[in-house]
Amino acid sequence: MIRKAKVEWTVDEQWDGELLRTFLREGKHVSKRSLAAIKFKGGTILLNGEEVTVRETVHVNDQVTLELPHEYPSPSMIAEPVPFDVIYENDHYLVVNKPAGVPTIPSRDHPQGTLANGLLNYFQRQKMAATFHAVNRLDKDTSGLLIVAKHQLAHDQLSKQQRQGNIKRTYVAIVQGEIEQQEGTITAPIARKEESLITREVREDGQLAITHFKVIDRLNQGTIVQVQLETGRTHQIRVHFSYLGYPLFGDDLYGGERKGIERQALHSTELTIHCPFTEVEQTFTEGLPPDMKELIRHLKA
Repeated sequence: MIRKAKVEWTVDEQWDGELLRTFLREGKHVSKRSLAAIKFKGGTILLNGEEVTVRETVHVNDQVTLELPHEYPSPSMIAEPVPFDVIYENDHYLVVNKPAGVPTIPSRDHPQGTLANGLLNYFQRQKMAATFHAVNRLDKDTSGLLIVAKHQLAHDQLSKQQRQGNIKRTYVAIVQGEIEQQEGTITAPIARKEESLITREVREDGQLAITHFKVIDRLNQGTIVQVQLETGRTHQIRVHFSYLGYPLFGDDLYGGERKGIERQALHSTELTIHCPFTEVEQTFTEGLPPDMKELIRHLKA
């Protein structure tokens, strides 16, 4: 049996005597769109186990439950086995470790074999009526952690955190050359190259892009850096370090050499989020994959 996703809260003193609509919209940041979907697409709003409308009044210790409507992927999306590891999972979202070589979402060049295809297969095996909601994305050849929401409400809440800069994303990159300073911030606007659909460049008329970095270790002709993104532009880390003259190993799109590794040496190693339903901060970590460890060993030899 396919079960509905649901979200539950207990009303605290701050919202005693308020309309349920106010509690949901202002207290729990549930959008009008989400409430409309619950109302018209098969969801249910419960107050202490009884179905109600948002015009009800709530009191301290009342239990509010949103039973969310089933979601279904586009018919063009094919569920298929694709490799990835589930690092963490609850009723609302997953944190997964994406291997290098797997695109996050389908495209013209990669209509199948993506993380989205793999998650649909995973959802079907778990008997969940869900579609793919990526909260953040990684380039095809970047490995590591990303967040996938199981329903639209979770996606709305987590995407808002991302836009506000409240999801902390930490990467490890191995760049060519020796960065002399121990840490720094790269502030350089990024735009798409006019003659390319893929390649980005630093350009005055680009979008604001800010990258913070700290040197972890210095190697023979290379540097390991820990990177935190303040903004999330396409190819931001790759473009910024190439702009400084330190392209990532393996990143031949931005001047790196395919020496010792067959893809850009970039891994999403840590994510910190505030669970929008429990309001508890969560941090997830994932160590470097074998190809980056091998590159480091080679550069230390």
